[in-house]
Amino acid sequence: MRHGKKFNHLGRKTAHRRAMLANMACSLIEHKRINTTTAKAKALKQFVEPLITKSKEDTTHNRRIVMSRLKQKEAVAELFRDVAAKVADRPGGYTRIIKLGNRLGDNADMAMIELVDYNDIYTAGKPEKKTRRSRRRGGKKSTAAVPPVETKATNEEE
Repeated sequence: MRHGKKFNHLGRKTAHRRAMLANMACSLIEHKRINTTTAKAKALKQFVEPLITKSKEDTTHNRRIVMSRLKQKEAVAELFRDVAAKVADRPGGYTRIIKLGNRLGDNADMAMIELVDYNDIYTAGKPEKKTRRSRRRGGKKSTAAVPPVETKATNEEE
């Protein structure tokens, strides 16, 4: 039964799972995209997105919280220095999972997880979003363009 099972345990004990996700998160921050199984990619997304949100506000407290989860000083420094500056205006959704098909050896479902703002292929093709503002039409409508319609009055002629 799955009573109270809120996340995928990935077939590992707690310490092994935390260490694996921390290492995968450090690799993702360093390389900006990694290939893994779909289940691990989904678990990594839940693990790394709160850390990226914390990195947007560079305080000692946030650095200590992120360091307690990641364990690698270089990854934390890059997260707060480079990644946080790139995702500063994004309100969430910092990673993207792209399914790649099945692995040859064991037919495992594979996926690529990447940081959204670092993919030049998707961002180069799309132009900047322009905000469209409609302006109310102020002024009189011109009646010169539409000729008046003449109607016959049958009652008045009698």
